[in-house]
Amino acid sequence: MGLADLPPAPRSGAPVASPGGSRAGVVRFAARRAEAARPRSARRAEVWLRLACALAPSFDPCFEQLVALRRAREDRWGAVAVAQEATQRFPGDADAWMLLGEAHLMVFRQLDALSDFEQAMTIEERADAALAAGEIYFRQGRHAEASARFARAYAAGGGPEALRRNAQALHLAGDEAAADEALQLWAAQVPGGAGQLEQARADLRAERRG
Repeated sequence: MGLADLPPAPRSGAPVASPGGSRAGVVRFAARRAEAARPRSARRAEVWLRLACALAPSFDPCFEQLVALRRAREDRWGAVAVAQEATQRFPGDADAWMLLGEAHLMVFRQLDALSDFEQAMTIEERADAALAAGEIYFRQGRHAEASARFARAYAAGGGPEALRRNAQALHLAGDEAAADEALQLWAAQVPGGAGQLEQARADLRAERRG
């Protein structure tokens, strides 16, 4: 999408300009106008957000806002298109790939989403990308791969939840010793964890039987 593809901006009595005249300033101005327009007209808000995205010199929250707006309007494939443009323009930005992964999940394209989250991890070690990839591997029954991603999520700051998911995946992968080690570490990091450890172990055993 380029500027030539944009419909005319809604008239507001004020020129589209920023105090400093910079592109970043115009992006901020357009984003503010979108926020003001959204309660009255989602279509006008989209026009302003499309303008902000077209002019953004780097990945900007306006892409996330436009994806959210299109999702709210049930235009999920349109949301995917916005996220795809973000990755095409800013392929070295992990946030852009995360946005595309989340958009692909909206349209049930799990393998595409997995590829997006993995790409984000090649750019930056981040817990959200590793957790998201791990959840997809887990749903596919690929528990060894899931456990590896949950471990990466924990190493990147994912906290006790990453450990708990790591333990579940390890248990289902058949590595019960490693799963119990992860559970013990989890119990040490959550309030009252020592008292919950036996129940957590029982839950793992029940999950495998199920």
